[in-house]
Amino acid sequence: MTTDIRAVVFDWAGTMVDFGSRAPIGAFAQAFAERGVDLHEHEILADMGRAKREHIVRLLERPEVAERWRMCTGSRWTSLDVDQLMIRLEPLMRSSIEMHGQLIPGACESVEALRSAGTKIGSTTGYTQAMMPPLIRAAADQGYVPDAVFCSDDAPLGRPAPFLIWKALLSLERWPIRQCVVVDDTCTGVEAGRAAGAWTVGCAISGALVGLTQSDWEALDGSEKSRRFYASRAALEASGADFVIETVAQLPAAIAEIRNRLLDGGMPGLPPASSIVMEKS
Repeated sequence: MTTDIRAVVFDWAGTMVDFGSRAPIGAFAQAFAERGVDLHEHEILADMGRAKREHIVRLLERPEVAERWRMCTGSRWTSLDVDQLMIRLEPLMRSSIEMHGQLIPGACESVEALRSAGTKIGSTTGYTQAMMPPLIRAAADQGYVPDAVFCSDDAPLGRPAPFLIWKALLSLERWPIRQCVVVDDTCTGVEAGRAAGAWTVGCAISGALVGLTQSDWEALDGSEKSRRFYASRAALEASGADFVIETVAQLPAAIAEIRNRLLDGGMPGLPPASSIVMEKS
């Protein structure tokens, strides 16, 4: 069996850019605050990776947020409220993205290694098409230009449905899917990769599960880093990740292991008994 990796489909925030996936936090908080409703950071981070409209709905479905909404607005939330929040969220997201468009260290190097081996680079995101232009420009200025970009409104359902991944692979003309890889920092994104049938690699410390900027992460002491890493790793593994790495900088090592698995006839989602440090055991 060939061990070529035909395509890698990356998430954006928390995986390739925006260490800590900070851009949505401020935008969501402001959109709700303008309606008088305060959101806690952990509430926003909980459903990161989903299409942003669905993310709004999931927030409003939380009993504690729904009660705050009722207390502040005088009524229960409706689909019209979701529409209005979404209209307000898009410009707030574009503004926030402009402040959080820095590539995660190692992103370009990992992509260059893949491209040198003939691998196509796709990308999917929970952001809408209207939100993405500043992020695409910022990434390009830093040297990252994926071969395909698909947003939440490019498919009838966003993650964890696999449709965006399939659309990316279709546009790249890459198959079989057992030789394709999905890289994401969220449980929702890993679930989408599993549903698509691809190998899944979770990024444990750069994304929403930890939710810290790189400087805040580096300021933690060793025991707290370990606690947060293993909690994030456990969540990604429970979502079905074949491998869990710290950040995209470690991706070449995971790709090497996937090639070894393919050489032995391995398939996504079916790890053997042996394991490596970054991998689901």
